[in-house]
Amino acid sequence: MPCKGPDSLRLVFWRIDLGARGPGYALRDIRAGADLPALKGDIIARLAPDVLVLSGLDYDHGLVTLRAFGTMIAQRGPALPHAFAFPSNAGLRMGRDMNGDGRDDGPDDTQGYGHFSGQRALAVLSRYPVGSQSARDFSDFLWQDLPDALLPALDPAVLQVQRLSSTGHWDIPIQISPSQRLHLLIYQAGPPVFGGQSRRNLYRNHDETAFWLALLEGRLPMSPPDGPFVLIGGSNLDPYDGDGLHGVMRALLQSPLLQDPQPQSAGALQAAQDDFSAAHLGPHELDTVHWPRAPGNLRVSYILPEAGIDVLSSGVLWPAADGDDAELAAALAAQGISHRPVWLDIDLRSIAPDSQLN
Repeated sequence: MPCKGPDSLRLVFWRIDLGARGPGYALRDIRAGADLPALKGDIIARLAPDVLVLSGLDYDHGLVTLRAFGTMIAQRGPALPHAFAFPSNAGLRMGRDMNGDGRDDGPDDTQGYGHFSGQRALAVLSRYPVGSQSARDFSDFLWQDLPDALLPALDPAVLQVQRLSSTGHWDIPIQISPSQRLHLLIYQAGPPVFGGQSRRNLYRNHDETAFWLALLEGRLPMSPPDGPFVLIGGSNLDPYDGDGLHGVMRALLQSPLLQDPQPQSAGALQAAQDDFSAAHLGPHELDTVHWPRAPGNLRVSYILPEAGIDVLSSGVLWPAADGDDAELAAALAAQGISHRPVWLDIDLRSIAPDSQLN
């Protein structure tokens, strides 16, 4: 991994999957220095992000869990003192049958799948201040209000309250300097599988990514970001392989408003020799998750800068089992860590000052 230069900014996205067993468990494990959060803290410190976006970390009031994890990272290396998260749709109960299974008390009878409020949420840790006053949360946007939405055959009363975001869709400004802001367009889509006969999850997964195309193309009531931006997060959707409606992912990657640096790793290429992955159409080296059984390894995590931003380098932290980082590769395998962190270095000189944006 190249070292960062003085004029670069490193962005990292990781579907980290800490906690999720119940409220407070992730915080307990972090404070106790348990093996799994400690290993993940070591990996993040190794990556030395300037801005870190996490998915799969439980949300709580006051961001206590997020701040504790930030402290764990700082003890190992980089200080990321600015913590931010909006409340999550995951686990937000509605008191009604949201998925048409005849019950109103299951983890799917929520705005986003979850056994408790805030389960596996999104979060930001940053070396730079977060413009919290101008941050925008689109998570209450109704699914039925998306242009050309692929709506499932559910009770119309459910669709009148069903939000599009299974976790969240955010526009978070990062104040890099007094005159430079970078907008992070953040999300984590739900899986395209399960969801019953209505194909609810399949359609919702598609539309959670389609939302960004609609926003950036000016087809929503909300305006596009008012400055340079990077789309960062997890779509739970590969452009070619596995489950899902892949066309929307390819459309996003091919949008003239964005660029795809195609972060890759030697470990992903090496791990693609199983029967499921070997048959895939997409480039193996771009995979970001290791699923040795069906559907195989896929590319489901993304960092996509605006077209005008200069990218210096990128990658996926997925070391080869027989390479220089064989010890880390073994630790990832031993802990059963599926998702790999994606990182990107951008040239700060390509981010226009605010005075040049009008």
